[in-house]
Amino acid sequence: HHLTSMYGKTSSLSRTASPSRMSPAIRPSMPSDDQSRQLKYVAGGFGFMIVLWVMLSGLGGGRTMTPERYKKYGKPELTVASWNIAAINNNPFEYWITHNDAAYNKLMTDVQNFIDAPGTKDVPVNTVFTDTMFAELATDMRKLGWDDAGGVAATEVLWKKEFRDRKIIAEFMKDGTLGDKRLASMPDRTTNTILTADGPVYRPTVINCYGGDLGSTRAWWEQWRRFIFTQNVRLNNKGTVEEKPVSSLLIPIKRSKYPALTEAEEKISIPLQTMAGAIFDAILVHIVNTVSPAKWQGLRTEMCEALNLKKTEHTLGIIATTYADSDIVFLQEVAKEFIETAKNEPRLSQFEVVVPKELGKRDQNSVLLLNHNVFDSTTVDVAPTDAVWDALKGAGGKVPAATGDIVAVSVADHRGVLHLLASFHGDTNGLATIPVMRAVAEVHRKLSPPHSLVFGLDANTYERATPGKTQDVLEFAEAYRREQYTSVWGDIPDPKNHTTFNARTFLQPQLNKAARKDELVAKGDVNPKDFILFSPSEYSVKRTWKDNTGKREYVEGMVFPTLDFPSDHGVLSSTLTKTNK
Repeated sequence: HHLTSMYGKTSSLSRTASPSRMSPAIRPSMPSDDQSRQLKYVAGGFGFMIVLWVMLSGLGGGRTMTPERYKKYGKPELTVASWNIAAINNNPFEYWITHNDAAYNKLMTDVQNFIDAPGTKDVPVNTVFTDTMFAELATDMRKLGWDDAGGVAATEVLWKKEFRDRKIIAEFMKDGTLGDKRLASMPDRTTNTILTADGPVYRPTVINCYGGDLGSTRAWWEQWRRFIFTQNVRLNNKGTVEEKPVSSLLIPIKRSKYPALTEAEEKISIPLQTMAGAIFDAILVHIVNTVSPAKWQGLRTEMCEALNLKKTEHTLGIIATTYADSDIVFLQEVAKEFIETAKNEPRLSQFEVVVPKELGKRDQNSVLLLNHNVFDSTTVDVAPTDAVWDALKGAGGKVPAATGDIVAVSVADHRGVLHLLASFHGDTNGLATIPVMRAVAEVHRKLSPPHSLVFGLDANTYERATPGKTQDVLEFAEAYRREQYTSVWGDIPDPKNHTTFNARTFLQPQLNKAARKDELVAKGDVNPKDFILFSPSEYSVKRTWKDNTGKREYVEGMVFPTLDFPSDHGVLSSTLTKTNK
């Protein structure tokens, strides 16, 4: 409008009147020769801008790109993201989270103080888990035939001589020997949350998402006994469903694996761990009802909704909104339930969900999301996954990696360019990361015709590693440079550029790993763990960012997950510019 009115072309005003009817004040004059030349220059420049805009729109991101446009124009950049979405944690209280309700911080601090410095609250076990309760426990165990070899009788002796008079904190919760023997943590592992054919079933305890009322020790005890000794669950077993009593899920503790256990304790490990588990749960119920009788159950319900029951929904929501324009999303620690939901999620219809041929037993799988507008999903070949495993075996040595941890695929984009894309979840200590990276590099070198590589991984690397026990981040960087790779963090990543910040609370079985509120950094997992690797001959980094909010923002110094961000790993994302033709 500005251009046309300045040079006498018909403006919005002149559409309602002819020039002959206009007053002289507004009648347009004819342009001079100089003005005509200026008009041509402006029109030409304006036309060039339109052509340029049309061309660039053909090269746009995932939201405007189509397979046809990609095939015709290509795309000078690749937008990639890598995220360990983290397996669902059964215990909503296990890790400190960032919560906007002051009652949460007060609860966790009060529990911390109760356990850290109980004072007169450190009462004998028999005042919390009473002699009457033990007698009922012994009766229930005998009904199941656990005393056929004298196991219940021997457990009764230990109750009277070693357990009933212990202090609940100093001599039970903080007893490292009990932890070494797994007497409380083993029954928690097998019965905390049971994944059944009918959905999850929870043991009545503070440290899961059990929905019953645990407002008193007596109320808890009645529910606990029914669950352990009379409840049956329907379990999936290789395509069939079989019904089993919960009590049958308890497994013997082997001295060969846990040498702190005595031979006598190994023989009675089922009734002994059942007693220890009951004491442990009773103490937790006692603690939370002492420090926060009115608030703790409501807080747990809210946290379970956000971090457990709706974790998949929240995770998918972040991908579908914040990272919907990605060309590739590398995911780690992905459960089968998430995979099936993602495949049927309309908001992710632009992605092909690529999984390993065989999913892992731990239900923590690596997955790829490939944008249909860039990649031809009919060309996806998962054979490189087997090739990576073969390379690992050929390298010798034992690598702490399991089925499902690695997915590597060959895929062509819509211009016929071949890509090797891999996603990997390292072990907790990161000791598998360098061997797996080398195996992927070996497969990459041998592929014919050549492929372009992008590799997203939770490397589980550490800012301050323990040699031989945990993987140092700079040592990992040196290893990937030797393979002629770089990362979105550069050749030499900053060890203080963290992508995790989490720490265990005092409401979980391994108190030796608990961090006080003022020890979150010192005892927490605050490390540079997440990477995207590529060849510098193929790509350069235009921009890299990390995110612990789900909004492409990272709040430094904030523990997570939060109620809005359901993982303990941040999202790592980058725009890579292609350097090859």
